[in-house]
Amino acid sequence: MATDSTHRVTAFEIFFDLVWVFALIRIDSFMAQPPTLTLLVRGLVLLLLLWFAYQAYSWLGNEARVDVGLVRAGMFVAMAAIFVAALAIPDAWQRADQTVDTALTLAVAYIVVRGGNLVLLYYVSAGDQHLRRWLRLLAIPAALSWIPLIIGAMLGGTAQTLLWASTLLIVDGVSSRITASFGGRLVRSPSHFAERFGLVLIIALGESLISVGAGVGTNVAHWPVLIAALLSLIATGCLWWLYFENAAAPAGRALAKGSNAERSQMADGGYVLGHALLIAGIVYLALGLNRVLTHVAGNEPGTSAGLPLHWPSIIALYGGVVLYLAGRIVFLRLTVKQVRPAQVVANVIALALLPAAPYLPALGALALLTAVLVGLVGYERLTWDPTAAAR
Repeated sequence: MATDSTHRVTAFEIFFDLVWVFALIRIDSFMAQPPTLTLLVRGLVLLLLLWFAYQAYSWLGNEARVDVGLVRAGMFVAMAAIFVAALAIPDAWQRADQTVDTALTLAVAYIVVRGGNLVLLYYVSAGDQHLRRWLRLLAIPAALSWIPLIIGAMLGGTAQTLLWASTLLIVDGVSSRITASFGGRLVRSPSHFAERFGLVLIIALGESLISVGAGVGTNVAHWPVLIAALLSLIATGCLWWLYFENAAAPAGRALAKGSNAERSQMADGGYVLGHALLIAGIVYLALGLNRVLTHVAGNEPGTSAGLPLHWPSIIALYGGVVLYLAGRIVFLRLTVKQVRPAQVVANVIALALLPAAPYLPALGALALLTAVLVGLVGYERLTWDPTAAAR
């Protein structure tokens, strides 16, 4: 059933999002064993593979209702594949003591997700020859990208990382050029599209709080642990405010008012690319918060409230905020065409503080980063113009 401009997000799509966010939690578990720079890079590759697969289903839900008929059945297959991929993620680069090849399992699950999306889009586009022609062209790089995915799963190690990264360049890099040559994809319902991306963002923010709980464990009977947990909540709340108060609504209005070509550019740029950075920032921040709470609670050998975080944990903590703020800048720049200088300055400050953070106790590093976020929120609250925001 084709959608129209009044279409909104369905409960079934939210269920789909919950399964996808479960994969984000597994990526954090994968990078936290314990964190290394290599694991951070591999986690980013997994995250981007899953993100661009996820956003393809957001386009599907904007094209047709996904909670009825054969499309719903196909979505269930995709959900099952994402769930299997999520289960395989923590052991995606392991080779020893396995009865199931988890890397190959993950690769096949990804192929099912991406291939299923193409099949479902082709099915719902029966009366749209323009879209069908675009899908036939897109199927070529998509199929080619699965070759390095399978080879990488069989080789493992650095080769696997590089080959899986090349999958992103082949399918999503080439598809963006194909989309541009066709004049972009039609955003049938701007309200659905904006709501879809906003909902997955807030669910991902909830995932960061789950990481806090995992870091604390059962050791909560100490003031430093409670303070670190509250600082984590404040930092996460600041990220929520920075998106949903002054970014989401203006961007949604710009998307609704734009022409078909402008909507396509905002969707592919501001929403898909901008939210890739936003989600990556949340995932890394969640990992960083987990490591802070683990340190402060002393839940691992060699960790305590007075010791600093290791470099990979600091990069995750501060780098997550830097990525999130960068994603917000991209999102605003490509939708409302306006970015305040303070938003750029705050990101520069967070990045500049990163070299000093490893010399601070874990709690101090988190407090400093939270202060930057609170300062940015306070500045925007004081300078916010409700009249301009309503336009």
